[in-house]
Amino acid sequence: MKYAEEKQIGLVIDDNVFEGTFKEHFKALHAYACVLLKDEDEAEEIVQSVFLKLWEKRENILIETSLKAYLYSMVYRDCMNLIRHEKVKQKHQNITLYEAQNTTLQNDHGHEDELMSLLKKALRDLPEKCRQVFLLSRYESLKYSEIAERMGISVKTVETHMGKALKHLRVELADFLPVLLYLFINI
Repeated sequence: MKYAEEKQIGLVIDDNVFEGTFKEHFKALHAYACVLLKDEDEAEEIVQSVFLKLWEKRENILIETSLKAYLYSMVYRDCMNLIRHEKVKQKHQNITLYEAQNTTLQNDHGHEDELMSLLKKALRDLPEKCRQVFLLSRYESLKYSEIAERMGISVKTVETHMGKALKHLRVELADFLPVLLYLFINI
């Protein structure tokens, strides 16, 4: 696409021109987004989103520079928005954890016994091998490969047992999630 064509009010793009533009710029824009985000999957999502916006708004876009510069600025803006969003999410998680720590643990000591009782019951309800795998992982801090070797099972079986155990515990201890987050994160 020539510069003169890019500088018009309504960007006239048909399927073939759009596809050519996508093929020409995708890799470079993806690499640029990867540098900004340090995450290939997120970078790909951003670049695809930019091209989707370009296609959806192609008739109303006013490009005052080159199409390439316009695409780079869109990728930059979307990456910065994602980074800001992630910072807000992290701040919210920190506040939630802090509140859980201060309210649940300090003001509600009576529930600690209840939590331990429910945890023991939930562990007892697990199938034997599943419970063993969980205890070896969490209480003896063994790696999956070490657990597999000790129990004479495959690493994949260890992963399956851990997934089953964690799912069961999440369901059984859902009311105590803030406390558990605090306990396991601050070990």
